[in-house]
Amino acid sequence: MGNVMHDHPPSSGSSYGGPGHKPAIPAETLHTEKIQVERKSFLFSLKENPRGRFLRMTEDVGGRRDTIIIPSTGLEDFQKVVDEIARISAATPERSS
Repeated sequence: MGNVMHDHPPSSGSSYGGPGHKPAIPAETLHTEKIQVERKSFLFSLKENPRGRFLRMTEDVGGRRDTIIIPSTGLEDFQKVVDEIARISAATPERSS
């Protein structure tokens, strides 16, 4: 199980993608949560920009980061799927290799 850290500073900012990417639309951070699971860190940030609210999830493994963004309109469906997968995982014994 991972450790959960809470943070919710009201801040704003913008970020840029790598070469060839357009600048991101500035977004205000409404709330953040960070968890550590084994050697991975996960950062969950609820943000808002002129297009609406969204969840930005970033995985950091030894400095390598991958991010996905989920519009707030899809968060309930996303949560249902994750809850179901967690329920199945808890009810199903892991296979030994």
